[in-house]
Amino acid sequence: MSIRAGRREWIGLAVLILPTLLLSIDVTVLHLAVPKLSADLRPSASQLLWINDVYGFLIAGFLITMGAIGDRIGRRRLLLIGATAFALASVLAAYAPDAGLLIAARGLLGIAGATLMPSTLSLIRTMFHDPAQRTVAISLWMTGFTGGMVIGPLVGGVLLESFWWGSVFLLGVPVMVVLLVAGPLLLPEYRDPNPGRLDLVSVALSLAAVISAIYGIKEIAAYGPGTAPVLALAAGLALGAVFVRRQRRLADPLLDLKLFAERRFSSALGTLMLVILVGPGVMLLTAQYMQLVAGLTPLQAGLWTLPQTAAVVLGFMVSPALARRIRPGSVMAGGLVVAAVGVGLLVGAGSGSGPAFVVVAQVLFFVGASPLLVLGTDLVVGSAPPERAGAASALSETVQEFGGALGLAVFGSIAAAVYRAQVVVPEGVPAGLGESARDTLGAAADAAARLSDPAATALLTAARAAFTDALQVTAVVGAVIVALTAVLAAVILRPVAETPETEKADVPV
Repeated sequence: MSIRAGRREWIGLAVLILPTLLLSIDVTVLHLAVPKLSADLRPSASQLLWINDVYGFLIAGFLITMGAIGDRIGRRRLLLIGATAFALASVLAAYAPDAGLLIAARGLLGIAGATLMPSTLSLIRTMFHDPAQRTVAISLWMTGFTGGMVIGPLVGGVLLESFWWGSVFLLGVPVMVVLLVAGPLLLPEYRDPNPGRLDLVSVALSLAAVISAIYGIKEIAAYGPGTAPVLALAAGLALGAVFVRRQRRLADPLLDLKLFAERRFSSALGTLMLVILVGPGVMLLTAQYMQLVAGLTPLQAGLWTLPQTAAVVLGFMVSPALARRIRPGSVMAGGLVVAAVGVGLLVGAGSGSGPAFVVVAQVLFFVGASPLLVLGTDLVVGSAPPERAGAASALSETVQEFGGALGLAVFGSIAAAVYRAQVVVPEGVPAGLGESARDTLGAAADAAARLSDPAATALLTAARAAFTDALQVTAVVGAVIVALTAVLAAVILRPVAETPETEKADVPV
């Protein structure tokens, strides 16, 4: 029989959720601080982009390295080192006197943040040997991440009402102090007893490959396939190929490619990436639809996201219970059918459908995708050997980063192409404003604001109709991808998603 976790492990899980909660808060809270930050530090347009982006770039770039380091030096040790660095970098960011130092502090936050996600997830693997308990623990861990995304804007708004922009960064300090005090008391230590040496060339290759590829994908999603982002993406892919080739030759690889030989691991990782490919891209388009087509204010649009958040939390919490009664592979496949229906419903978005219709579609998608996110992550972590749990956790997070960025690029490109093909600039609109309106719906709205009726109304109506067409086309593509993923889950994951009844306990160090 596997060893069941007791009170100490569950309290330790609460401690592990804290840094996860903080990381997700840190993703969203900065957006609210940008106006005050810009007025105080006066960053250039390029500096402002780096203030926003460097954090995510370096988290993604260092995940694989930090997962491997945690397996070698100890996951708890790495977590506590990362927590200390995160707290210090938070203070540096809060009191940064200029944009350059703030960019550097955000970069340090990203590197420190990369230690937290794989460490927390791999420690869950160490603490919860019972498969059913581990699934519940992962669902609670993921709920914490989602909760941070929700309360980030709320907490940030409260702080910014009374304090300066840097106060949003100081949120990390008390959280990390709690982790540093409680971590040594409640969290076990585990490391690979025979780790081998860390290959620094592989570290450099993985960092350069991931950052180059994600930078290229995000730039293509935002501005189209320009020369620089295409070259960055190509360089990232080439460096990735070199990295993989090197791992095959090393006796002690940074990333053990043998993990992919485990069918549960590779199948779960592949289906996770396919679903995450759809989510961010389609949801970004629906957010624009709610404000620029349905005419909601940012606050109203934000309030309409609450049902989706509740759906995610509900899905995360219910999935472990369903997996105890129904084969996990069947739960994941059935959920993806619901998710495909949700994305497919967006085909009906139009002038006759209000915000509630779009929200219902999103709720179905999130509820349906939740079982795969929980149970698929559990499969990835649980199928890896204990000594490779850190690397497996890091790889799971890296794949999700890639899936999200790639989804934004793919669905953004499809939507842009359809919009430009469908938008018809009415007569009476000056040529310069007409050309701008053909680029994006946001540009069309700005152009319409400079015109008087009836030209303004005609332009805005045409642009909204074209954007709705773009949303409908991307919904069809997204629904097809999710439906195919449901089939793959039914065929591939159903026979392999049986968690073993017993499992060898990790030996704490």
